[in-house]
Amino acid sequence: MRSPLSHRSVIVEHRDSDKERRYQQSRNDDAELIRRAAQGEQSAFKLLEKKYRASITSLIRRMMASHPNDVDDLVQETFIKAFQALKNFNNEYAFSTWLYKIASNHCIDFLRKKRLKTFSIDQPIETKEGTIEYEIYDDSTRPDSELHSRERTALIRQAIDELPEKYRVVIQMRHEEDMDYQEIANRLGIPLGTVKAHLFRARAMLYKKLRKNIPSFY
Repeated sequence: MRSPLSHRSVIVEHRDSDKERRYQQSRNDDAELIRRAAQGEQSAFKLLEKKYRASITSLIRRMMASHPNDVDDLVQETFIKAFQALKNFNNEYAFSTWLYKIASNHCIDFLRKKRLKTFSIDQPIETKEGTIEYEIYDDSTRPDSELHSRERTALIRQAIDELPEKYRVVIQMRHEEDMDYQEIANRLGIPLGTVKAHLFRARAMLYKKLRKNIPSFY
């Protein structure tokens, strides 16, 4: 007759084995979606975005506690960057780990552009894939930084002006007038989902345009 301790060990082993199977199946599912998305199938990437949006939002919300109004934008921009970089993804690693890294680096870039002199975390952020530690240093003292900033602003302004009107308007309302999504929807008389879709498309178009002229553009 099997002892109670032995029975519990079997249960634990079964749970661990089942957890490992689910994890491996998730990795396999991700790999297939990544393959299809890298070939231009946007619906495949949408499934990846749906799967990981909650965890990425949680990560960014914790990192950006002092800028809560920017969380939604940073989440959306993280997925744009991930989509643009899919061909560089290494399947030896978990997609979630790669995505967490993009999100955390994007938040760091955002904070640097806010010209915070120092940003540090004593306790690293815990995620399912491990911990993320980071520190930011101010590089605003470079003598040529003002010139580069003016050039960058002019290029961004030109790229925005070249967007189709429906995309240009929502970008201007969001980033120049600092309106939230619902205010934009109310002003334009369009559904909230349409505002988000237009912003997503507008940022993707800007990203593509500006990467050619500003190598460090996120």
